[in-house]
Amino acid sequence: MRRPKGIRTKKSVAKRFKITASGKVMRSSAGRRHLCQTKNAKRRRSLRGTTAVHSTDEYRIKQNLMFSR
Repeated sequence: MRRPKGIRTKKSVAKRFKITASGKVMRSSAGRRHLCQTKNAKRRRSLRGTTAVHSTDEYRIKQNLMFSR
């Protein structure tokens, strides 16, 4: 049997972004993957947690996350 065609969620986008209950798109900070020993503790603390995505990028991300509205 053939797979049905239709709108699908982009899984690569779903792993990187979360949508809050109010509709904001949240992302994790860049620069936390490696070379952390050369960054000072204050910089590493500021990279912790999530931040909101800029409003110009929100529309494109939400288009790729079709079923998480």
